[in-house]
Amino acid sequence: MDFRSIAHRYSTLLTPNSQTLARAVHAHILTSGFRPSPYILNRLIAVYCKSSNIRYARRVFDKIPQPDIVARTTLLAAYSSAGDVKLAKQVFRATPMSMRDTVSYNAMITAYSHGRDGHAAVWLFVEMKRKGFFPDSFSFSSVLGALSMIADEEKHCKQLHCEVVKCGVGNVTSVLNSLISCYVNCASSPLVSSSLVMGSARKLFDEMHERDELSWTTMIAGYVRSDDLGAARKLLDGMTEKIACAWNAMISGYVQHGFYNAAFELFRKMHLMGIQLDEYTYTSMISAASNAGFYKCGRQVHAYILRTEAQPSEHFILSVHNSLITFYTKCGKVVQAREIFNKMPVKDLVSWNAILSGFVNARCIEEANSIFKEMPERNLLTWTVMVSGLAQNGFGEEALKLFNQMRLEGLEPCDYSYAGAIMSCAVLGSLDNGKQIHSQVVRLGHDSSLSASNALITMYARCGLVESAYTVFLTMPYVDSISWNAMIAALAQHGRGVEAIQLYEQMLKEDILPDRITFLTILSACSHAGLVKEGRHYFDSMSACYDITPGEDHYARLIDLLCRAGLFSEAKNVTDSMPFESGAPIWEALLTGCRIHGNFELGIQAAERLFELMPQHDGTYIILSNMYATLGQWDEVARVRKLMRDRGVKKEPGCSWIEVENMVHVFLVDDAVHPEVQAVYKYLEQLVHEMRKLGYVPDTKFVLHDMESEHKEHALSAHSEKLAVVYGIMKLPLGATIRIFKNLRICGDCHNAFKFISKVVGREIVVRDRKRFHHFKNGQCSCGNYW
Repeated sequence: MDFRSIAHRYSTLLTPNSQTLARAVHAHILTSGFRPSPYILNRLIAVYCKSSNIRYARRVFDKIPQPDIVARTTLLAAYSSAGDVKLAKQVFRATPMSMRDTVSYNAMITAYSHGRDGHAAVWLFVEMKRKGFFPDSFSFSSVLGALSMIADEEKHCKQLHCEVVKCGVGNVTSVLNSLISCYVNCASSPLVSSSLVMGSARKLFDEMHERDELSWTTMIAGYVRSDDLGAARKLLDGMTEKIACAWNAMISGYVQHGFYNAAFELFRKMHLMGIQLDEYTYTSMISAASNAGFYKCGRQVHAYILRTEAQPSEHFILSVHNSLITFYTKCGKVVQAREIFNKMPVKDLVSWNAILSGFVNARCIEEANSIFKEMPERNLLTWTVMVSGLAQNGFGEEALKLFNQMRLEGLEPCDYSYAGAIMSCAVLGSLDNGKQIHSQVVRLGHDSSLSASNALITMYARCGLVESAYTVFLTMPYVDSISWNAMIAALAQHGRGVEAIQLYEQMLKEDILPDRITFLTILSACSHAGLVKEGRHYFDSMSACYDITPGEDHYARLIDLLCRAGLFSEAKNVTDSMPFESGAPIWEALLTGCRIHGNFELGIQAAERLFELMPQHDGTYIILSNMYATLGQWDEVARVRKLMRDRGVKKEPGCSWIEVENMVHVFLVDDAVHPEVQAVYKYLEQLVHEMRKLGYVPDTKFVLHDMESEHKEHALSAHSEKLAVVYGIMKLPLGATIRIFKNLRICGDCHNAFKFISKVVGREIVVRDRKRFHHFKNGQCSCGNYW
């Protein structure tokens, strides 16, 4: 066979669709000794590039002594498509200026654009013109795409707009689409008037001779991004073509801005008009149902998908099913979400993160842990979800361990990850760890993050340093409603009700609207400080001023406030006026108030009701036992205890802990386990002796058992909070504040004892119990005995 026939044979085999034959033909060329022409080599490079075998294409390219502009541009375009800007730039810079042409410049501009380097793309376009190359429509489409990433002033768009007109491509639809996109993206810049820039985009759009799908969709999406939903809808309604992308952009806009009913209305209209529904339509509608809590509507969309999508693509399955997992978990249907997840033929990291987040948000931590361990891969979001979930559900120690493990595996935490770690310290009351993480946050520049700073407010407050929490709040570059709520809650927890109210009023002056969480915090502040008049006012203002319907939790806070003040008649009127039947939180508030004021008749009624609603809750049995013990009705105490045993209810053992030199020391009631507990008991005896000189008398009514007085006093001395405080006095430097934490409410005798201890040792003692903080100093408590 002669040379011409061989060359023809090779060129015939190397067609654009001959990827499977390329390597075989290449091998045959190498083994046969045939010297292919540049044309055949260029064809071979093109086939390799099209089949994504750029490595083989580069090998062929490197064997060519003097590759021509076709070979160079083909390889350059392949690197551009693959997003490898470095190698694309290498090929382009090695191309002699005499060999370059508009096509090679276009390929390099496109490479910069794909690599999100808008500045480099624009500068190369300028160089291209300066070197005498005439840009074509592809040049402008590429450089405008790059400019849309960086343009933050309208003049940037207008400069290239003028070039488009001067070069005679002002009627090319693809160029005009890119130019419109440039104006639309520029409209998001804080340096411009969004309406004016969108006006320029609209003028260009209206003057177009031909509009395609991209033209309509870009304009509608632009109006949506500029928060001008009215203009977007007006444009959509004036559209005669049935363009699904444009409708999807409008629906997505409604969902993003919270207009869920409008989104469903448009969805129904889209269906009636016969416009093709796709995965983007469905994901928007599922998201709308998820965010609005429209469970029935979401189920209907799901059913419609199952009925109409017989052979969905892999991309359809992934995007729609991932949205469905989020929908069902947000609606509290984790079982259904898990069923969808298990049946998915393909899963990606988004699928795993969605199901993990669902179980974390549903407080199913054991199942979430299991999913986390099963995951084939994890990213920063995975770890952050798990760390935050553990912290929010009370597993502070596990959350901190996971946070440290994440860092050991080489992942650099983001501000949300740090927020989760900080919340873990808040849960544990680990001030030293919290301070260390705070310093890391500052060093890495995350202190400007809302999530991290809000977590720091809560952490310092829950570790007893309300002033440090306030410092964080005051030094934040900007704050949101969560920041205000966190700071108000911090003041409320520490019994500083008047200051909490002042901060709330300041919040209103700064035009921050309160939400339902704000009212929970301010009502708690009033309750802890006995501010009855103020509490009534804020409760009434919820619906009257802010159109917020009080929930059971708000009513419970109001009733708690009234009962603590002894206003049982008014509390009864409130319960009778509620638009729903009294639940457990209401009866708990009544029971607590009855215990404080000795309203035994109503207290017993509340306890009996709670036995029906929460038969496994140990607190009800304990409070009722306390009340009977106060009356000296030991038979009734025994009856309640028996009822507790018969129902299998176990009293949560009281425990207290204190952090000393980065170690947490835990003490139990009547502790005999801690290695230094005997020294603690001995020192406590000495303290009690000194306290008695100042007038301290153990309050034995807080001992529930019918025993001799001296035995009751011994039982009181074994309370876990006393042991933790004494250990702190023994181990912490002279004058250091003693900070302890307890899993239950502090008992009345311990509360009284700590006032005397603070005076005897001349130290401040801070106690965080289940409900609030107590700051003991110079024989006084911050709560003013109102707790």
